Amino acid sequence: MGHYKIPNSGHNRDDEGSKMGMWLFLFTEILLFGGLFLVYAMYRYLYFDAFKIVSEHMDIKLGAINTVILITSSLTVALSITAIKKGHKDFAIFFLFITIILAWGFVINKYFEWSAHIHHGLFMGKEAFNNLAQGEGMFLFLYYFMTGLHGVHVLVGAILLMVVAFRIMSNHQNETKYTFHENSGLYWHLVDLIWIYLFPLFYLLH
Repeated sequence: MGHYKIPNSGHNRDDEGSKMGMWLFLFTEILLFGGLFLVYAMYRYLYFDAFKIVSEHMDIKLGAINTVILITSSLTVALSITAIKKGHKDFAIFFLFITIILAWGFVINKYFEWSAHIHHGLFMGKEAFNNLAQGEGMFLFLYYFMTGLHGVHVLVGAILLMVVAFRIMSNHQNETKYTFHENSGLYWHLVDLIWIYLFPLFYLLH
């Protein structure tokens, strides 16, 4: 009688397929923000002076602090991936928690920044859009929409990294199984990259 192999039932991993799926998802995110950048470029060309005037109210210090926060968080998430690949679970969790703390620091800074703008009358209400012909209302719309959408991505990224940390602590992620960790890191790097473009567009225009 010939020998045959009993098929493995349900535990096969398709790491390459998972990575490809993440890259395709990230491509759709790039298309989304790329479209918004094109809209920004068009209105900035049409209303450059108005954009420049409103941008003077942006808090460059908070924007710069958030830039440093996200650049640092990219380093810590990369260190966490390196640690898990080498089997150092404690270091991987440590760097993940540092990244999560930095993510929440970014969100808190953005909350105070938005609150200050609203307190000074820079908001997307009727008064702002009355100046739409001069482009000031459009600048505010793009500012709140694009930084707000980015903020949502920061929150989603922080939640993903918390799930990764939990999976490591529950032994579902280790030096032989870390694709979800890598994919979450890729998502986080995209979040950081988008902010690197948003910062000069809204904060350094003047």
